[in-house]
Amino acid sequence: MRSWTDTLRFAFQPVVNLTTGGVVGLEILARPVGGDCLAEARRDPELDARLAVLGVRTATHRETLLPLHVNVFAATLADLGGLTPLHDTVREAGRLPWEVTVDVVPPYTHVPQPALLEAVAALRGQGFRISADGVGDGDVPLRLLTDLAPDLVKLDASLLARPAAVRAMRTLCDGLGALLCVEGVETESQCAAALSSGAQLAQGELFAPPTRLPAADVYVPPRSPGVAPLTRSGPSVREFVRPAALLPATASAGQVRALLTGSPEVSGVLLVDAAGVPVRSVHRSRFLLSMSGRYGHALYADRPAAKLGDPPRTVGIDATAWEVLDVVAVGDRDRTSDDVAVVDRHGRCMGVVRLADLVRALAETRVEEAAGLNPLTRLPGSDAITGEVDRRIAAGRTFALSWLDVDHFKQVNDGAGFAAGDELIRAVGRVLQRSASGATRVGHIGGDDFLVLADPEALDPLAAEVLDASWSAGGRPVTLSLATVLCAPGSVTDHRQAAAFLAPLKQAAKSLRGTSWVLGQVGLPGHEIRRGAGVAAGCAVAEPGRG
Repeated sequence: MRSWTDTLRFAFQPVVNLTTGGVVGLEILARPVGGDCLAEARRDPELDARLAVLGVRTATHRETLLPLHVNVFAATLADLGGLTPLHDTVREAGRLPWEVTVDVVPPYTHVPQPALLEAVAALRGQGFRISADGVGDGDVPLRLLTDLAPDLVKLDASLLARPAAVRAMRTLCDGLGALLCVEGVETESQCAAALSSGAQLAQGELFAPPTRLPAADVYVPPRSPGVAPLTRSGPSVREFVRPAALLPATASAGQVRALLTGSPEVSGVLLVDAAGVPVRSVHRSRFLLSMSGRYGHALYADRPAAKLGDPPRTVGIDATAWEVLDVVAVGDRDRTSDDVAVVDRHGRCMGVVRLADLVRALAETRVEEAAGLNPLTRLPGSDAITGEVDRRIAAGRTFALSWLDVDHFKQVNDGAGFAAGDELIRAVGRVLQRSASGATRVGHIGGDDFLVLADPEALDPLAAEVLDASWSAGGRPVTLSLATVLCAPGSVTDHRQAAAFLAPLKQAAKSLRGTSWVLGQVGLPGHEIRRGAGVAAGCAVAEPGRG
C-alpha cells in the first residue's frame, strides 16, 4: 500500500534581504500530489510535526547551506509542547538549530495561548528562531504577538495598500527586536512599497517562485530614486545579515577547503563551539592561499582548521552599521575584508555582514541626505521632517510640530541686504541645531521658514534658547514668530493634516507684536499665547484647524 509520503513533494522559496538583494533563507513548502495532507495536518499535530521533519530532511538532501524556514501550525505546538523530533533531525543533518526558523502558522483561534507560549519557549531553549507567519491576514491577537516576541514577523502583502499599518508593524518589530518580512510580493511596485514602508525582508513570485531545487540567485528590482529603507539612528545591522557558513570548532582544514571549493559564493567560514558561539574566523582567500602552497595540503589538510583562522570579529544583533565599521576599523588592515559575525544575546552566531554591503548602503544614505539638505543652512528639507512626522504618527507617539520664521523678512533683506539676510538665516539655523536634543529634528524648508519636530517636554528649553536671543541683521533688530501644534496619538492621520492644523497657528503668531509663540492642540479650540504682545490692528486670530 502506498503511503501519503509517496506523493508528497517539497518546494523551496527564497527569503530575500531587500537591502543587499541576497537570499537569507529558504522556506520549505509541502506540495502534496493528490489528496490534501496539509488540511489533514491542520487537524493532526503528529502529522504536521512529521511534515516539518520530512521538509528538513529533503533540504538536507539538496545540500543547501542556507538557513531554513519550516511551517508549523500554532495548534501543533500547543498540543505537542515543542518539536523534539525536529530538533533531533536538525542535529542528525549536521545543521544547527539556530539555522532553522519555525514559522508559526495561523489559525490561533481556540489555541490555548499558555500552552503555545510554553512550546515556543521550549523551541527557543533548543536554539530555534521563531517567526510569526500570516500576520495581517490571519487571526493572531496583537497581545499574543507581543508575548511571542518573534525573531521575525511575516506580513501579508495585502497590507502594502495600507502603508501606515506596515510602518506601525515595523515600529512594533523594532520594539520586539524582530525583523519585518512581507510575503506574497508579486510586482515591482509592491517591492518598492515594502521597502519604503520599512520591511527588511520579502518573498514572493517577483523574486523567485517555489522550486524543487533551492534557488540562490533571485531577481531584485533596482531601487527607485528616493526610495530608501526606513531606518533609525543609522541602519541596523539586522538589515544586512547574510547566512553564515558554519563548521564545528573541531573541523579539519580539509573540511573547510571542501566547503569553500564547493561554494564559491562563501567568503569565509566561522568555526563555532557546541553552543554556536564563534571561536575562529577563516577567511577564504588567506586560507586557500595557505593550502595552495607547495606543501600546504600536506601540512594542513588533516590538522584543525582553527590553526589557519583568526579571532572572530563580532557585533550584537542590535548594533548599527556604524558600530560595525568601528569594529572593522580596529585591528589589522589586512582583515578589513573579513566578514563580521552577528551574534545574539547568548553569543550565538546569527549570520555575518560584509563590509561592502555596509559601505554601499551608508554611502547611498549620505547621498540621499545630502541631496535633501538646504544649501544655505545644511539642514534637512521638509521631506525629512514630514517623513519623521509620519513615522511618529504610525508609532502612536505624541509630538509637537513647530513652524518658525523671521518677521517681515523681505523688509530685512531690502533694508540690510541679502547677504545680511542670509547670515541671519544661517545663525537661526545654528541656534536651532544647537538647541535640538534627543529626538528633536530641525529642518529648513526654504527662505526664512524652519520646521521643528520635538517631544512636548523639549519645547520650553528650545524655545527659550531661540526666542530669548537678541536677533539683528545689518544692525537692525529682528523678531521671530513660533507656532506649535501638539498632536496626541490618533489625532492626525499624516503630516499633511498636522500641517493644516499648524497653518492658522502660524497666522496667529504673526499677528502678535514682537517675538511671539502660540501653542495649540489638535482637537481643542483656541490656542495659548506664550509670547508676544497684543494682536496687531486688523489681524484676525484663527483657531487651530479652522479658517
